[in-house]
Amino acid sequence: MSVELLRRADVVSLLELAGCHPRHRLGQNFVIDPGTIRGIVNRAGIIDGDRVLEVGPGLGSLTLGLLEAGAEVTCIEKDPTLARLLPNSIAARAPGLSVEVVCGDALSVDLSSVVGDGPWKLVANLPYNVATQVVLRVLDEAPTVETMVVMVQREVGERMAAAPGSRIYGIPSVLIGLAATARLSVAVPAEVFYPRPRVASSLVVITRLSEPLVQGVAADKVRRLVRQGFNQRRKTMRRSLGLSPECFAAAGIDASARPEMLSPQDWCRLAEAS
Repeated sequence: MSVELLRRADVVSLLELAGCHPRHRLGQNFVIDPGTIRGIVNRAGIIDGDRVLEVGPGLGSLTLGLLEAGAEVTCIEKDPTLARLLPNSIAARAPGLSVEVVCGDALSVDLSSVVGDGPWKLVANLPYNVATQVVLRVLDEAPTVETMVVMVQREVGERMAAAPGSRIYGIPSVLIGLAATARLSVAVPAEVFYPRPRVASSLVVITRLSEPLVQGVAADKVRRLVRQGFNQRRKTMRRSLGLSPECFAAAGIDASARPEMLSPQDWCRLAEAS
């Protein structure tokens, strides 16, 4: 079935017809290059029948690419105007195909009821201001989403995928590492967006571990320790966390180390010992 992907003129026309403009507050930068869209879909490994969750579909640039590959797509769109426009945009450019649209905030909707049984993939051009929060929430509350391929601000993607010991390794790196692996895929140039963002973008591939390193109450304890440690990252672990020497010894952690030196597994052992 033929699917027509959106280009710049299409995006501008749709916005003009709706009498609206891209909202910077919601991170609305629409992809206007079909080649980029197909590249994202290919890197996500989408095949016919895949169930895909898309957050922030906007006017359907990526949605149409997912449909072209045969995916069954469910979208979460916070902007009510775009949520109303999306089905019409899809119907006009992908005759006979449709998507499920949930009008709501991906940071507050019940994700488990949206995706249900697995497996699912998340493929999205995430609003830059909430990208990390969305990824962490999906990892925590939507276990049937097994992989994510997300477009984010380059610096955010680098932090997501950073390894222990790196100067950019921090809270997102550890919290994602408790449940998944993350790697940078490709850079995405600013000219493929409308409006053109002032920051560089990257694609990040996140793959859920077969089992998280820690769960439930124990996971909450690890998260608290991680945040406490990195909120004072210039201090040694002993000074920032205030734990006893016995705790560090039991966890096999050097109390004089700084938080960026600890792997997710290290943080789990330290939480268990404290």
